[in-house]
Amino acid sequence: MKARSNRRWAWLVLAGAVLVGGWPSGTCVNAATARTPATTAPRWPRGLPSDEQYFPIAVWLQSPSRAAQYRAAGVNLYVGLWKGPTAAQLAELAAAGMPVICDQNVYALGHLDSPTIVGWMHGDEPDNAQEIPGGKGYGPPILPDVIVRDYRRIRTADPSRPVLLNLGQGVAWDGYIGRGVRRNHPEDYPGYVGGCDIASFDIYPAVHDAPEIAGRLEFVARGVERLVGWAGVERQVWSCIECTRIGNPNRKATPTEVRSEVWMALIRGAQGLIYFVHQFKPEFREAALLDDPEMLSAVTAINHEIRDLAPILNQPTVTNGVQATSSRQDAPIAVLEKRRGGETHLFAVSLGRQPTRATFRWPSTEAGAGGGQDVDIAVVGEDRRLRAETGGFADDFTAYAVHHYLVPR
Repeated sequence: MKARSNRRWAWLVLAGAVLVGGWPSGTCVNAATARTPATTAPRWPRGLPSDEQYFPIAVWLQSPSRAAQYRAAGVNLYVGLWKGPTAAQLAELAAAGMPVICDQNVYALGHLDSPTIVGWMHGDEPDNAQEIPGGKGYGPPILPDVIVRDYRRIRTADPSRPVLLNLGQGVAWDGYIGRGVRRNHPEDYPGYVGGCDIASFDIYPAVHDAPEIAGRLEFVARGVERLVGWAGVERQVWSCIECTRIGNPNRKATPTEVRSEVWMALIRGAQGLIYFVHQFKPEFREAALLDDPEMLSAVTAINHEIRDLAPILNQPTVTNGVQATSSRQDAPIAVLEKRRGGETHLFAVSLGRQPTRATFRWPSTEAGAGGGQDVDIAVVGEDRRLRAETGGFADDFTAYAVHHYLVPR
């Protein structure tokens, strides 16, 4: 995820890329790992807020002059500052009430008491081919050992804030050959993740030019799922989300696709979001999201929805809970179960482009809807209800549809 650079996108691929394998056979794709709440642990006294009302919703590499506009859109964090941080940048962010995760440069090291800085970051996408200075092409990726070494240096200078590492699309796509090698090396990623406290990645399927990725939004879910497995419970996982045409002059994500990608990421275990809002073609726009009223309205609504649901999303994930099966193998259902205040919330998304019917059941009637009794289930935001009988219910999903169910418990 780069900006203000002449190098080719991380998502532009060379001809002859190998098709990555799809989802494993079967129709059930459920959350299986209990993730810690989305907020940072107390070990980061100068990190992000630790109360359950906060869920990180960030924007990538934007001018501090736009912070108030992004805050109005529900963004509560900046990630990256162009040639910063500087005194002027931090002052402008502080005035807008916008915290930042940024480079640990000389100025930052001299201002470790700044409450505006809530985390540090590595350079972007070290797992991709690295540009050789002077326009001499590209060299190999930065080795995981180097990232771990740099992580220790950053932590030694300031152990009070977390360190974020953003990785490229090789996290989700084994057919990606944009790493300066003939094939992807997924075995490298546990090593990369060992050099951070927050691991994020980016893949932008709505505008992708590779036929095996283009339009297949489920690669967002796939990448989060893999990153969660590599990160373990001691690290957070975030996901970057597309919302502009980026470098595709003929296609951009729709508001519906953006919402689907957001909820795919959250349901598979993402504990923070980073919007990539740049456009490079047909002309460069640093804040293309702000220039698109329809998309800005949609993203604002999504962000406010997440803000309102933060106390629920920050609860521990219920493991060995509800199981979701799909009537189609090419449209599996991913589901996330949370409990708070005597209520059970189910968040479900289809991971396929075909309509399907999903069936939800709990392993035992003791843990299910209404304790095994017939109950009404509210479909939040859709003005409809479903009937759960003996601990289970069914519902229809269109392509990449998202549903939120409120279940009496």
